[in-house]
Amino acid sequence: MQDPSIISPQWLVNHLNDENLVIIDCRFRLATPQWGYQQYLISHIPGAFYLDLDRDLSSPIGKHGGRHPLPNPETLAPKLESLGITWGKTFVVAYDDFRFAFASRLWWLLRYFGHFQVALLDGGWNGWTKEGYPVTDQLITPKPGQFMPQLQSDWIVDINTVKEKKDLPSVTLIDSRAGERYRGEYEPTDPVAGHIPGAVNAFWERVSDEQGYFRPLEEQKPLWSPYQDSSELILYCGSGVTACVNLLSLEMLGYKNTKLYPGGWSDWCSYVVDNS
Repeated sequence: MQDPSIISPQWLVNHLNDENLVIIDCRFRLATPQWGYQQYLISHIPGAFYLDLDRDLSSPIGKHGGRHPLPNPETLAPKLESLGITWGKTFVVAYDDFRFAFASRLWWLLRYFGHFQVALLDGGWNGWTKEGYPVTDQLITPKPGQFMPQLQSDWIVDINTVKEKKDLPSVTLIDSRAGERYRGEYEPTDPVAGHIPGAVNAFWERVSDEQGYFRPLEEQKPLWSPYQDSSELILYCGSGVTACVNLLSLEMLGYKNTKLYPGGWSDWCSYVVDNS
């Protein structure tokens, strides 16, 4: 196997029948939330189950907390069990068709829950089908697993912590959204345009190529070298989803000082709207 956080389509096709493997389809579109599950029902990798960003990998939206609050462990854990995932044992492979945007959320969540046996499929769904590997519309019944989360609670920060730390010289706050959203030139989703004061910009799509393959780590090192002397890197995006792609890159490069602000810009600007 390659790096444990990224596996190739060739590896997966050779391990489809492994008893200790669970595959999760995470395809999703923010503008059409039902699209991913509809695509899954039409065709998916044999043996794969589906987890939905809105329904499974997030909590219901509140006044604050952002557009995709982290899921309640007591809600998600039984769902993971029902898919045959046993904490600390089952090897999970997640995929999407959007340059890791949604599969990385599951990758990060499982690790946040203390389950480190998880990887992403390099090239995702598009790479899999391009290689001509098998697909199916058949649904299977999983064997029940046992999942008892052990939260890595120091991996996340809330808005108050961001306010306290964002201007410290030893801390770097990283906005993972596209440059035009960071600069406030374009905002398709949230009610306010711009970024958190003091944040730098590192667009999440830079860690993959246009075909959805993870760029070689040597190519990714320069993306983060400006911040290598920071004591802490706090990452955010619109709602704590695509920032996980950047967290994946940093993890694979050996950074251990990273935190996620799950609420992201959508949480931050919900207070701006309140105060306007």
